[in-house]
Amino acid sequence: MTRLALIGVSVRALAESAALTGEEVVAADFFGDRDLAQACESYAVGRDLGLPLTAQGLAAAARRLRADAVVYTANLENHPEVVGEISGWARVIGNDAATLARVRDWASLRRVCAAAGIAVPETLLPGEERRARAGVRWLRKRRRSGGGHGVRRWCGTALDADHLLQAEIPGRPASVAFVADGQGARVLAVSEQLIGRRRLGARGFTWCGDLVPFTTAPAEADALLPQARRAATVLTRYYGLRGLNGLDCVVARDADGAPQLWLIEVNPRFTASMELAEAAVGRSLFALHVAACEGRLPADLLETTPQGHAAKGVVYARRMCTMPATTDWRLRGRSDVPWPGQRIEKGHPVCSVRCAGASRAACLTGLRRAAAAVYEEIEAPVAGVQPGPAPETGARVLARTETPAQGPPGPYVEEVL
Repeated sequence: MTRLALIGVSVRALAESAALTGEEVVAADFFGDRDLAQACESYAVGRDLGLPLTAQGLAAAARRLRADAVVYTANLENHPEVVGEISGWARVIGNDAATLARVRDWASLRRVCAAAGIAVPETLLPGEERRARAGVRWLRKRRRSGGGHGVRRWCGTALDADHLLQAEIPGRPASVAFVADGQGARVLAVSEQLIGRRRLGARGFTWCGDLVPFTTAPAEADALLPQARRAATVLTRYYGLRGLNGLDCVVARDADGAPQLWLIEVNPRFTASMELAEAAVGRSLFALHVAACEGRLPADLLETTPQGHAAKGVVYARRMCTMPATTDWRLRGRSDVPWPGQRIEKGHPVCSVRCAGASRAACLTGLRRAAAAVYEEIEAPVAGVQPGPAPETGARVLARTETPAQGPPGPYVEEVL
């Protein structure tokens, strides 16, 4: 049997999807969360394997675990050279290095979208700042990042080689999850992205969850789905996308008041919204990913708007906290579960919460209540639990520093990828 390695910053959701297939799976990510260990054999890259928290560290982890095939998640799409290195000794199930390099080329993407008539915000690369039109709200973004990290309003300074400008589009953030075989694409879900929600402890442009479906209004859904399908198909055919992919979008209104999908960027790998898409589709997305990478799209996969609503939120710490007992957190609808005694810094993710409801409003209310319950627990003093060690000097902590008692120690560095 093929030994499959799942690697990325966080792979818990993908591991649970893979577990549905019965494949032999081993996982390595930066966190080594409690529920990841319940899903499959798993390792934290730094804590368990003593490897650097970098794209190269993830590749070394997969090799050390003697994987025959590798499936990657964020943010390895930003490092095609590392994916290419992996393909030298293992089968990569996903977009190859050449595809990643092309689809993450912003000059290419804006050119392809313009030629195909896909709405995309005006995007300016380093050296093009003089073309920034007055009266437009410009966002300064990292060229290689994700989750809204590092997005700031532009104040007119020159761009360095690692940043670009993108015109801000007023509207509701959205995500399109789709599966592709290099020629055709099937939309799995169009979801609403939750950005900077203060009740979840998020700020600014930080992604903090998703809600499916984006809309249940028949006219709006009927207008959005063809736009999502066309964008996914055009990009698939031009770049040769395979497996699970995502599009970050904004839904605005055109001159006639109809919904218009604006493409913000392409995520050529398993995305955070796909956990909800899997529940809507009712089958393992990992299995769909593998089949699509082999050139097989399921004929019975229907592109429809699900009934009812479901939401996932990421709860961010409002202050430095030491985790209480978390043994029953999965039973209480929480995932990406930290270990007891683990220290989590202010502004970093604690766990994910989920809820379902009859409406968008009911789901958002459910997320707020779930987050409030998490805060009530983690912000209370934890009797008998010593906080974890301080971060290493100069390290930018991503989320968690664990205590030796419940999980080996080690800081998790933020922008390593």
